[in-house]
Amino acid sequence: MSWNRRASDLAPVFLGVLRIGAALLFLQHGTAKLFGVPHVAMFDGLPLLSLLGAAGVIELGGGALLLVGLFTRPVAFVLAVQMAFAYGIAHAGKAALPIHNQGELALLYLLVFLYFAAAGPGRFALDRDDAAPQN
Repeated sequence: MSWNRRASDLAPVFLGVLRIGAALLFLQHGTAKLFGVPHVAMFDGLPLLSLLGAAGVIELGGGALLLVGLFTRPVAFVLAVQMAFAYGIAHAGKAALPIHNQGELALLYLLVFLYFAAAGPGRFALDRDDAAPQN
């Protein structure tokens, strides 16, 4: 079996692994904002009814849904939009280039979430494309 054929066969597995890994990393942002775990000093005393509090709710809920692969496409799109706003609000005004405004992570999450919105969840998901019974 050729490398290209094997890689194509494994693509849904790697997509699922990417989704789970990205979700676990993204969840940390929500838990840090809402529960203080892991501890990030700038989130101490963060009010739930604030822009960062709302972001934490979206990160926690969206990250959890992405982790299990439920409503993957719409959730990923919402998370991509959130990352676009995060970049625009927290990073873009500091400097022109993402490497100078510390916005690389927001933009990378945005791109990954857009990919999930287009490609679906891959393997290991509750709503994966191949989960439906075949006729």
